[in-house]
Amino acid sequence: MRLLLKFNLVLLLVFAVGLVTTGFVCWRLLQQNARAEIMENARIMMEAAIAVRTYTATQIKPLLETQMKYSFLPQSVPAYSANAYFSQLQKAFPVYAYKEATLNPTNPVNRATDWEADIIEEFRKSRDKTEIVGQRDTPNGKTLYMARPMKVSSPCLACHDTVDGAPRTMVERYGTANGFGWKLNDIVTAQVVSVPVQLAEQRARGVFWTFMVSLGAVFALFILSINLLLITLVVRPVNQLSSMANSVSLGNSEITDFPVTGKDEIGDLSHSFNRMGRSLVEAMKLLRT
Repeated sequence: MRLLLKFNLVLLLVFAVGLVTTGFVCWRLLQQNARAEIMENARIMMEAAIAVRTYTATQIKPLLETQMKYSFLPQSVPAYSANAYFSQLQKAFPVYAYKEATLNPTNPVNRATDWEADIIEEFRKSRDKTEIVGQRDTPNGKTLYMARPMKVSSPCLACHDTVDGAPRTMVERYGTANGFGWKLNDIVTAQVVSVPVQLAEQRARGVFWTFMVSLGAVFALFILSINLLLITLVVRPVNQLSSMANSVSLGNSEITDFPVTGKDEIGDLSHSFNRMGRSLVEAMKLLRT
């Protein structure tokens, strides 16, 4: 087996092991980074929803108090404003979903599903928890979610304490069956932002293949460069020396000195070969005389 072939086989083996190892580590890191980026976007969206709620409660609701005596306006409800805001935001980010999941909501749209109720219950058991991030299986595939608890505050009790204490127009609109009996500082709601795992995988996959193709191209260029250097500096001079040594071994005394082009190991070998060739020629001349 030729020296160059052996050298390339070793390089390919090292590259294969390195590529598999690098690919595995890179894929894991890219997935983690993509998920972290998505969750950070979810946190920003959640903070924006909280800002909309605060704006509605402090600036919009006071302006509509007079009209609320004659007709209930859902635009005065912070949860309604947050959902309306997110509905507009979903036009630009359709994969993100937002919900204020509630155990006993006035509006049935906000009623917590089983898995959302489990999250609320976990917040109620561990009141020091401020955020839960997890993953769950859905009919459309795996989904990442982030949830934050919402405690019942004094303004909430104005509508959700008792039926008698709630605004008459709200009771007329939603009825008396749901949304009452809340307690101060109790946790009955969780803000939940969901996004498909597929989004994180798509982002990770795009960067992963770009990186792996770039790595492969760099390695191919590296192998090509190494081969050119080996052929120019090692293989070709060694082949020429081998040919000249073979000629001398067959009795040819008319060989010329091998050209020395450098001061490296090949140059030292060339000097040694030239000295050996001259010594053999002189020895043969002495033998003939």
